[in-house]
Amino acid sequence: MTTPPGTPLTYAAAGVDIDAGNALVQRIKPLVRSTRRPGADAEIGGFGGLFDLKAAGFVDPILVAANDGVGTKVKIAVESGRHGTIGIDLVAMCVNDLVVQGAEPLFFLDYYATGRLELEEGAAIVSGIAEGCRQAGCALIGGETAEMPGLYAGRDYDLAGFAVGAAERGRLLPQGVAAGDVLLGLPSSGVHSNGFSLVRRIVERAALGWNDPAPFAAGQSLGEALLTPTVIYVRQLLSVLKQSDGLRALAHITGGGLPENLPRVLPDHLAAAIDLDAVPVPPVFGWLARTGAVPHDDLLRTFNCGIGMVAVVAAAQADDVSALLAACGPTPVRLGHIEPRAGASIRFRGALAL
Repeated sequence: MTTPPGTPLTYAAAGVDIDAGNALVQRIKPLVRSTRRPGADAEIGGFGGLFDLKAAGFVDPILVAANDGVGTKVKIAVESGRHGTIGIDLVAMCVNDLVVQGAEPLFFLDYYATGRLELEEGAAIVSGIAEGCRQAGCALIGGETAEMPGLYAGRDYDLAGFAVGAAERGRLLPQGVAAGDVLLGLPSSGVHSNGFSLVRRIVERAALGWNDPAPFAAGQSLGEALLTPTVIYVRQLLSVLKQSDGLRALAHITGGGLPENLPRVLPDHLAAAIDLDAVPVPPVFGWLARTGAVPHDDLLRTFNCGIGMVAVVAAAQADDVSALLAACGPTPVRLGHIEPRAGASIRFRGALAL
């Protein structure tokens, strides 16, 4: 739509509402304060967030940084009108990448870009981000809300997150991975935040709407079930790292699944042997596989298939570490072991129970 020559133009007339942005900042301040932790007061409004490593208890820290998004899972939140948990996914994708290196997440910043800023929607999104930060024990110390009409259509938005953690020098993972080590898998809550371009195509093939009953989850709509948040494994894993030296490596199972992510933490001379019969496969993956006729190998390389995190544990301490994990989070399953490499970096036996 064009305006006649000489008509006064304002930023609001161009589609950007500064007042709405200021209102959102005021609305979310209590949410941000709820993420306070030693080292950060979690106040927003300045030009940058501050963090005091000494106040957080570190002596000789190495900083670890990670950033990520939630991919096209955002489209389901937009189209279903459910915005309250997508922020948990955003935090999870970043902090789970920190803890696999033995780092404690310290602080988080978000980037929320939209075509049109809606106060209630924005507040719901940040509420989820704050909840994710509380689950991870990190402070939400800042962020950016960008209203960009013309770049994002209608109610579309995107999210990105940036997390920084720290570990004492000499405590970073992986370290000491050896043949004979045991592989423990921590169950996922479902699809987590990877593979949703395929998920959405399968839903389209099934001719289902987001408010229709989920074929794989009784009592939930399809949108609600698929928006189940990514598990944040931080507190569970940090607890074990403080109590045991048996954890030698951790792998966050995201895009690429087990075949692509587990080899990233293994030395070149070692391989992982995985028993797929041991994987607790949530019903959503069976439905996706059947409805989309997804080949077994493609399923493994696209989704977590039921395992969101893998721990490589010294064999002599496997039972103790398993008990520690079970005491403060999802109960692990024994997936296999580490062996000398002779060919591929990962070897599967059995098949997923779909």
